[in-house]
Amino acid sequence: MPAPYSDDLRERVIGRVEGGASRRETAEHFEISASAAIKWRKRFEETGDFGAKPSGGSVSPLEKHAPELLALIAEARDMTLDEIVVAARKRGIACSRTALWRFLDRHNITHKKNSARRRTGAARRGAGTPTLGPKPGPA
Repeated sequence: MPAPYSDDLRERVIGRVEGGASRRETAEHFEISASAAIKWRKRFEETGDFGAKPSGGSVSPLEKHAPELLALIAEARDMTLDEIVVAARKRGIACSRTALWRFLDRHNITHKKNSARRRTGAARRGAGTPTLGPKPGPA
């Protein structure tokens, strides 16, 4: 999403409209959309403010249950995401696997299987053939 227009530009647009120019002429002069000039002037008339409205900042519904969810995760660290979702739903907390994953990410909790359960990985290549010249190092 693009950044909002500066307050300086908004102030100049409103000042020019108050000086007698039409909103559409002003928009053309400052190379902005006519609807922007119309909305800024209307908002200035109604509230006295012309600054950009705040954007973003949504809060997950799981945040209000954070202490309970964190306690649930702390008591059983080996639960899978799906098991945590089921346990949360039993406690009356509506959540999905994706929402829980994002919640854990925001709280810097990694949720990985323990090392005893890891599968054997693909065969790895060795260190490779040695170089013919001397090792580069500090001079």
